[in-house]
Amino acid sequence: MTGKSRKSARPSQSGDGKPVLLSGGNPQIPKGDGDEPVQAYIAAMPGWKREAGQKLDGLITRTVPHIRKAVRWNSPFYGVEGHGWIVSYHCFTKYIKITFFSGTSLSPLPPVTSKDPNTRYFHIHEGDQPDSEQLAKWIKQASEIPGWIT
Repeated sequence: MTGKSRKSARPSQSGDGKPVLLSGGNPQIPKGDGDEPVQAYIAAMPGWKREAGQKLDGLITRTVPHIRKAVRWNSPFYGVEGHGWIVSYHCFTKYIKITFFSGTSLSPLPPVTSKDPNTRYFHIHEGDQPDSEQLAKWIKQASEIPGWIT
């Protein structure tokens, strides 16, 4: 953690005390480094997406124990020191979009293309049972190659 106050990692709240959700139901979370803002994001994910976010965070953390975490652009980012950001996810109305920043270097390729020539996506919809083994393989591969440097 980079000395940010505990309050900075909390989601923005509406007048009724509920987290502010942006377009598509994505939580509005202040930029921050470390696990705390990522956990605040996950706690603010609406409905079924919260459990999926918890599972994703756990899978990423187990797969790459030295993972670096942050919230950027209202999304959790995961990276490896010296390699950059390797994976992120973002809530949309009907799905969660997992972003593999160097996805075109993964095998097999994650299924969804991007306008960015290096990026590939994987979507999780309500009721999906994603293949955790395949996700872990992609995460592990991504942790071993250069990611996205901001």
